[in-house]
Amino acid sequence: MRSELSDNIVTLRNSKAVTLNEKSHYGTITPNGLQLSLIEALFLMEKDKIDIYKDDKKLEKKEMEQIIHENRIFNKYLVFKDLRNRGYIVKTGFKYGSEFRLYERGTSPGEGHSNFLVKVITENSMISASDFSSYARVAHGVNKKLLLAVVDEERDITYYNIEWIRP
Repeated sequence: MRSELSDNIVTLRNSKAVTLNEKSHYGTITPNGLQLSLIEALFLMEKDKIDIYKDDKKLEKKEMEQIIHENRIFNKYLVFKDLRNRGYIVKTGFKYGSEFRLYERGTSPGEGHSNFLVKVITENSMISASDFSSYARVAHGVNKKLLLAVVDEERDITYYNIEWIRP
């Protein structure tokens, strides 16, 4: 399926794009077609679901990875890929100050609420106690659990379930 990269958005403009959104919950349907984030696009490219073109030139996987690196979202991509491969629906979490919202298997946007907010950090990240507390407080305030995804130097991911409790 051909897609076009422009301004860090990948757009699909064919009938299969709607199915990709409705069945697998990728991207956002707009009047211009299905718009995918760079992260979603690279994932679908790796799965041989889409081909990505920029200025009528087909991009190779290494070129898309370079764009992901240039945008400083490679660790987010690794977490997205891991969670999607585990069968979860992963959507943006910007509204909640996190990288992603995570839907349990069998639940999807429109059918229920996400269960988790996912915050992605590296093992060398410095997080202040007040920032950490605010992540947990926001998640609790919207009835979600906070999943802290820690990416190490070997690109392995460790997940921590953070819950707000009142003593």
